Amino acid sequence: MARRRLRHRIPVRVRHNYRLLASCATFLLVITVVLGSTRVRPYVTSAADAATDVVTVDIAGTVDLFDSTVAHEITLVFADADYQRMLDAYFDDGEKEYLEADLVVDGTTIPSVGIRLKGNSTLGGLTRDGETAQRGGGQFGGGQGQPAGGGQPDGAAQGGGRQFGGGQGTGMASLAAEEPEGLPWLISFDEFVDGRRYQGLQEIAVRVGGMGGGSAVANEALSLSLLAAAGMTTQRYAYSSFTVNDRPTTARLVVEHPDEQYAAGVGTSGVLYKSLASGSFSYQGEDLIEYQDDFKQINLTGSQDLQPVINLIRWASEASDEEFDAELADHVDVESFARYVAAQNLLLNFDDMAGPGRNYYLYYDLTTRKFTVVSWDHNLTLRGDATLGPHDTVSMGGGRFGGGQAQEGGDPGAGFAPPEGFELPEGFEPPEGFEPPDGFQRGDAGAGGPGQQGGTAQQGGGPGRSMGHPLKERFLASDAFTEVYEAAYRDHYQRMFASGAATAALDGLAAVLATVDGADADAVTAELDQLRTVVTQRTESLRDQV
Repeated sequence: MARRRLRHRIPVRVRHNYRLLASCATFLLVITVVLGSTRVRPYVTSAADAATDVVTVDIAGTVDLFDSTVAHEITLVFADADYQRMLDAYFDDGEKEYLEADLVVDGTTIPSVGIRLKGNSTLGGLTRDGETAQRGGGQFGGGQGQPAGGGQPDGAAQGGGRQFGGGQGTGMASLAAEEPEGLPWLISFDEFVDGRRYQGLQEIAVRVGGMGGGSAVANEALSLSLLAAAGMTTQRYAYSSFTVNDRPTTARLVVEHPDEQYAAGVGTSGVLYKSLASGSFSYQGEDLIEYQDDFKQINLTGSQDLQPVINLIRWASEASDEEFDAELADHVDVESFARYVAAQNLLLNFDDMAGPGRNYYLYYDLTTRKFTVVSWDHNLTLRGDATLGPHDTVSMGGGRFGGGQAQEGGDPGAGFAPPEGFELPEGFEPPEGFEPPDGFQRGDAGAGGPGQQGGTAQQGGGPGRSMGHPLKERFLASDAFTEVYEAAYRDHYQRMFASGAATAALDGLAAVLATVDGADADAVTAELDQLRTVVTQRTESLRDQV
């Protein structure tokens, strides 16, 4: 009787299908025993190209956020206890966790947005209670437990957003956790409310002053304007007053962040990949997991994966010079790539796809099966030697890497002159042949290391450890692509500089910044005057070269 009662407690469906269930259990046991120690590799074979994120609400607002001709207003309110927990996560573990905050944009209230710290080397100067966090590959200034400004010249650590290194735009920004209005932020509209957008935007970036540019980051705003004038894929921007809790109001540059919605606007159907500062462009086999520190997929996750990027890296690493010339057009939109490379030279951008920050995105068109390069992060542009020519290579500070294409046999250290007392991040290896000036300091990274190849095609290495990109350098070194590159350069020069677009853009920036609450009028004037000088010299010096 007891067995019968126990039997009737088992659901009828289970009793009727016990043989099938027993077979399944046996199969799972065998799989566990045989494959229990085997690595599972994440492959996605679906060819679907629909967006995976569903938009549930799109807040219209009152003013187009990226109308760059008017001043905007942004206010953030959050609990200090939550802010301190976010700082704990970053200073203790290097984690950039989201903090819940209430946001007001141009009079429109948006509750429960997510905000987090933004950047890698940008955060190298961040202090809390006078001490800096020591992150691998990202230490600028004193190490963990050292006072802010350790090893820096007088006046280096002066609070959020002001200049590091004793001169406008000469080094890193010095950031203080006690001054959140000066920190670099990523604002997410859907972190705590699924599917929410603001004017179609999923995320926006609040850029920081003093990171290569001046307090208003006008060089980045000007660069974005010029890229748009040249017909390049770029990001929209605007200037806004920025108030955090009851802190003083500052003027900040707000930039469109390349997210899923942004990817949808790059092409009709494609996948956007972000190059990570922690990574490299080196072939590491076919296992997708091996590239998780190199690239991040932005859109179409679940239907596409990193395999196209791996295919590109493998081909670039194995192709002979003859194969590179003959087959590049099978993998990359050559005309678009020529326009990208030419634009970075014209803008004197040291930190592009070949820079230590690896600042670029790859867009893979699912129809043409080719890549284009999308530029990102322009706060180190338009500094240094404004006479640099189309076949010179930009170095740190805007100088030259010895001139010539690909710098083979040249002096890659020429023009590399950080300000006196400047300390590079831990793990950073300057180009071979570099002789540091008096007072120069490095992080404790040890000598040598992978990826040091005299400034050319430097693959591998850790974050910030090497400079160079094989696609860009082989492209410039090849006679096969000289004509398309020079044609792109001439076209960009006409659109950006000879047409007067740069001067007009500066006039527009001056008019807007004069109306932004929290802007330092004297600093802005000095910053724009300096840019006008660069624009004038760039326009005149290139007139006879192109």
